[in-house]
Amino acid sequence: MIVSANHPSFLPSLAYLDKMAKSDLFVVMDDIPFEADRFTHRQRIKIADGAGWLTIPTTRGEDDRVLATRIDHEVAWRRRTWLAIETHYGTAPHFARYADELREVFATRWERVLDLDLHLLELARGWFRIHVPIVRASSLDLAGTGTERMIDLCKKVGAHGFLAGGDAVDDEAMGRAGMRLIWQHFEHPVYAQRYAELGFIANLGFLDLLLNHGPASRDMLLPRSHPMRASTIG
Repeated sequence: MIVSANHPSFLPSLAYLDKMAKSDLFVVMDDIPFEADRFTHRQRIKIADGAGWLTIPTTRGEDDRVLATRIDHEVAWRRRTWLAIETHYGTAPHFARYADELREVFATRWERVLDLDLHLLELARGWFRIHVPIVRASSLDLAGTGTERMIDLCKKVGAHGFLAGGDAVDDEAMGRAGMRLIWQHFEHPVYAQRYAELGFIANLGFLDLLLNHGPASRDMLLPRSHPMRASTIG
């Protein structure tokens, strides 16, 4: 079994979904410290002058873990976020197909960033038809840090391989522990976007592909040569 892991992500990127789809099990690292420079509470979309940020305002207490990070409702972020999506994607070819579910997401008062992230991840998994099981790291009681923690993760879930993206992982230590380290190879699809005069902008949230290309988005992200697709062909 091949396992991969990543921090929770707000409107995750295509690379995030690709990594999940290439795994037999995906672990959401909800027990790590919240870091403001990660994508746990923010993501980019394409706007009229380039790439713009959507950001969830946060407030934290003594527990600095992602799973405890709360949303700051002193800021009218839900209305602002939905307005930005509607403004910049409202005339996208497939906006209407997904608008009701997305509108409901931002009409809901979420108390924790993690809950919102996991809900959006489930929507993305359904829309892209990615059925890889998910486990929260907080349920595994992982020990150690860095590579030691990844080795413990593999042992806890019974995996023989760990799929890494940009993670700092010691491949020799993984090998000594009997684990195979596999590096993610992701080729970003190039597709028609809004504001074509700006040229193609990569590494946005998954909504950019989905709202522009609808059900065809899955085949654009996960072509027939993709490991997940190849395992189900024939």
